[in-house]
Amino acid sequence: MTFVSELQPAAIWTYFDELLAIPRGSKKEDRAREYVISVAERFGLEHQVDGTGNVVVRKPAAGGVESDHSTILQAHLDMVQEKNSDVEFDFDNDAIRPVLDGEYLKADGTTLGSDNGIGVATMLALMGSDDLAHGPLEFLFTIDEETGLTGASGLADGMLSGHRLINLDSEEERVLTIGCAGGADSHLHLATERSAVSDGSAAIGIRVAGLKGGHSGVDIHLQRGNAIKLLSRALHAVALEEPIRIAHLAGGNAHNAIPREARAVIVLPAGDGIPASVKQRLSEELDAIAAEIRVADPGMSFEVSDETVPSDALTETATRSLLSLVIALPHGVMAMSPEIPGLVETSTNLAVVREEAGRTFVLMSSRSSVMSALQALRQRIRSTADLAGADVEEKDGYPAWQPDVRSPLLQVLRDVHERIAGEAEIGAVHAGLECGIIGEKYPEMDMISFGPQIDFPHSPDERVKVASVKEFYEVLTATLEELARE
Repeated sequence: MTFVSELQPAAIWTYFDELLAIPRGSKKEDRAREYVISVAERFGLEHQVDGTGNVVVRKPAAGGVESDHSTILQAHLDMVQEKNSDVEFDFDNDAIRPVLDGEYLKADGTTLGSDNGIGVATMLALMGSDDLAHGPLEFLFTIDEETGLTGASGLADGMLSGHRLINLDSEEERVLTIGCAGGADSHLHLATERSAVSDGSAAIGIRVAGLKGGHSGVDIHLQRGNAIKLLSRALHAVALEEPIRIAHLAGGNAHNAIPREARAVIVLPAGDGIPASVKQRLSEELDAIAAEIRVADPGMSFEVSDETVPSDALTETATRSLLSLVIALPHGVMAMSPEIPGLVETSTNLAVVREEAGRTFVLMSSRSSVMSALQALRQRIRSTADLAGADVEEKDGYPAWQPDVRSPLLQVLRDVHERIAGEAEIGAVHAGLECGIIGEKYPEMDMISFGPQIDFPHSPDERVKVASVKEFYEVLTATLEELARE
């Protein structure tokens, strides 16, 4: 245990403290699921695990409460695992190292896992609560939300009996979310021919780092730098003047995280050494890029260094094809909502570039609250890939969640929020929430999402505002009591 368990409300922070020591990357939630089940058994609560690995825990109504209308609380067990490249950390074995920074809790060089660990810890606290007048509760813990919401997609029929659901995966305090974007990934595979590097060649390594990154949905409008795009732009500037060959190009880790770092190794027929003009051209281009994005991403840094000459590299033709593809692919905000001021309607994230056997893999992750616009964007990505000669595999997506301003659950939560914490903002989010998928499976489900303040999720800068967790819990528990009176 750490100092985290001493924060308030202790009911939530004690469980979150324990979660910090449990590895729970996407598709590796076994230990987290076992932990949830152990808490359920500790309090004598019924639980059920479906074939996908989702868990539902059921808690009867509190004594003296006659309501038989179940309320579902929902959060996902997995977390995005991102770290700074200079941090030694093994997500499969090491405990997250928490740091208190003023009014915020963060981690030491890694993601914290407050997305969605605070939601999970809140549900565990409610499972053990014995002083709350609540109706029947169902706690739905889903898996693998961060890599495509596959847990919710595989939710077995009949797992839920309630008809109202409170999702605890929102990240803006005093905001009640009633809609979200849909999304889908496109996997591009570009055949990249390699050949031996001739004697007398030289190699340069280029690394771009220090970018903020962040969530590819909720942070995409901040115009932060994409390390893959920026590095490719610098390489292209040199390729216009020198016959470079790429020996290595890689960046990004997750489909829903804006790439913060990227690295390349290029080979040149140097003769008597690498021309000073090459390093100068790289530095000039990267300096220009840093100046362009200094407001949105002031921490950008780059390093140009001599490297050991590799045995092979992409041909000049393959190098040009790869750079042209990465530069031509879209990234960022494509359209703003004409109906909701400040809301991104459509965007895409050039999320990952890495080498595979004889090919380069590029992952594009796209979102939109208008499904026809999402399809149009994916067609644009496919067309760009076709021009470069790349194969495209379009993954199944997830649906948007259409707002319902007449929601009875919204009215209750809105009134409670105003009484306890003041008026709440009602809005939608440009990110995927499991509500969209659950709503497809249960069309009559009345849903809302809210949570504490979590900044910069999916990056090592992730932090949660400690005081907002207390307010969030007070509103949630008061809402459950209000629903029990119906």
